[in-house]
Amino acid sequence: MQQFEHAARVLGWHGHLVSNVEVLGSRFTAVTRLRPDVHQWRTAHDWPPQAEPSGVHAWAEPDGPEQVPVPAVDLVGVLVRVSKARRATRACGTLLTIAPCAAVLPGDHPYRPWALTELDYYGIGAVTTYRDGPARLVLTPEDRRAEFGTSLFERWLLELLYQRVLRQEFQSTESTSNTAEGGGADFP
Repeated sequence: MQQFEHAARVLGWHGHLVSNVEVLGSRFTAVTRLRPDVHQWRTAHDWPPQAEPSGVHAWAEPDGPEQVPVPAVDLVGVLVRVSKARRATRACGTLLTIAPCAAVLPGDHPYRPWALTELDYYGIGAVTTYRDGPARLVLTPEDRRAEFGTSLFERWLLELLYQRVLRQEFQSTESTSNTAEGGGADFP
């Protein structure tokens, strides 16, 4: 987890890390920000996270509800751990349609111009980092969401992330009340 914190920090992505997200055959760590005003409104109006895909799909049906809740989290970016830069294109794949994506490479990863040129072409970022050491920005990711528009998949993913953020905050609150130290996945 610390490796992803270092990577997010060097990218300038601040928020809440949601690790081990697995969708569409990809495993990644999402950097999210809870929208407190929206979360407060959704809580007051009994709109909990809708992490079940069929529920989100129903929102798009002609006979679906007249109102749907506003997303309560923003997806800042996606971090995908890969052992080699040439694997980053496949690892980021469709994730590029929903958020900036950066490959987290081992700290001793060798510089390979061709692999980085391909990543740059697709807008994939690259960060090298050791498990306990600081990260180094190799390639800045691009935000290409506007090229793809929004989708039901993206909307469902935001709901899933909202659920995971709330679960992590609840667990963090529980551990804080049970111990003097507590912890969390938020970072500046």
